[in-house]
Amino acid sequence: MQLATVEEVLFKGKDLTVDADTLKKVDECYRFLERFSTEKVIYGINTGFGPMAQWRVDDRYLEDLQYNIIRSHSTGAGQPLDDIYVKAAMIARLGTLAQARSGIHREVVELLLEFVNRGIYPFIPEHGSVGASGDLVQLAHIALCLIGEGKVHYNGVWRATSEVMEECGLKPMSIHVREGLSVTNGTSVMTGIAIVNQHYAEGLLELSVVAAVWMNEIASSYDDWMAEPLNECRRHYGQQKMAQEMRRLAEGSQCLVKREHELYDEGHAETKKFEHKVQAYYSLRCTPQILGPICETLDNARRVIEEELNSACDNPIVDPDTQNVYHGGNFHGDYISLEEDKVKIAVTRLAMTAERQLNYLFHDRINEILPPFLNLGTLGLNYGMQACQFTATSTTAECQTLSMPNYVHSIPNNNDNQDIVSMGTNSALLCRQVINNAYQVMAIHFIALAQATDCLQIADRLAPATRRYYDEVRRLAPKFVADTPFYEEIQAVEQYLRNNIITK
Repeated sequence: MQLATVEEVLFKGKDLTVDADTLKKVDECYRFLERFSTEKVIYGINTGFGPMAQWRVDDRYLEDLQYNIIRSHSTGAGQPLDDIYVKAAMIARLGTLAQARSGIHREVVELLLEFVNRGIYPFIPEHGSVGASGDLVQLAHIALCLIGEGKVHYNGVWRATSEVMEECGLKPMSIHVREGLSVTNGTSVMTGIAIVNQHYAEGLLELSVVAAVWMNEIASSYDDWMAEPLNECRRHYGQQKMAQEMRRLAEGSQCLVKREHELYDEGHAETKKFEHKVQAYYSLRCTPQILGPICETLDNARRVIEEELNSACDNPIVDPDTQNVYHGGNFHGDYISLEEDKVKIAVTRLAMTAERQLNYLFHDRINEILPPFLNLGTLGLNYGMQACQFTATSTTAECQTLSMPNYVHSIPNNNDNQDIVSMGTNSALLCRQVINNAYQVMAIHFIALAQATDCLQIADRLAPATRRYYDEVRRLAPKFVADTPFYEEIQAVEQYLRNNIITK
């Protein structure tokens, strides 16, 4: 399953499909386990779970065992995850089951697929996972709905699962061999959250490239900060890619200055001080170098997430090819946990860069070309965007606090059976909060960029790419002179930026 395909399902409303060959392999794996499990001791089929695995479960209670893991682990707390994260988690679970290494009946795949495509979203609380054995508690909430219990969010209303399933003509999942454990065991919730995070983090990076070009247009910077010879001689593909993207977006700009035309010609021998800055501030000039490692971080995260999406991440692993069942720890969420920590650190850096660029725009003694706080009114009487900086700075500071690595915060539990855990879902949730914060900072930044453009009256000289963003921001947040509340405009621009990357 390609991550791009999942994004189309999540963000473009396309239906998800599972091909016939995959279902055939699921059937083969199920039939093998059904035969193989007879008169053998296999974890989670005829033993207890976790530290209770040392107890054999009598054959007459095997069906109850699978229901018990679902009901006993539906113990999450906190606010429910938004629909898009639940949908992504269900897709991630389908990705695991589609590997045909779980020994489940095909009806589990078919029912999950119905939930995804019909927009039936199980109640999954934010809190409950330590990230190994994956997302036991939160996946149990999905499984609870698959057996027709619990509640779901359907057409914007919380309802009893049984009512919605009956309305949609769906039957609850049956227990055949190990359906209870196979649905609840694995990394699918953290992976689902990471999929959504990845989409929005990549959007933030693109917006940061736009802001870099737009900032340098406002400052009338010399354009060699993004020059190919400069960036090619540093051997990092991310920096080179970011500089290339900046050059593409800057095409057609009338605001950037050629150094060879201004400083490399003759006639400067007697000049003692240059009014125009010979080199821009770091938050403008060093953007390829700042965004480059972020680009590489996100590229690696995309690779890891896609690999996890297409992995069998439960336990035990049922392998009809080798005619064996393997016990191990594929449910351990370290891959996602570490990547989400890295992504949140990278996104915090994006927020920090935007905040510093904002400071440049607002600080007249630094930029020397703009009124304080982009104030087009009467200084002292009016305040421009002064208070917007408070919001951007405080929100960026929260991102910095949240960027403390969570991957290293293992706490043993489960009678020390789970003696080292990934905390992967917490990492993904913290990353989500950092991303949400960064979009708020970016919204304020884009409003400020538009206001600065109006202060200098250079809209007609912007590159076509940055001009498109100027027009869209001004549609949502018009030029202002008198003091005005900004909270609605900030929210409107934030939502626009989340859902519209118009420079691709």
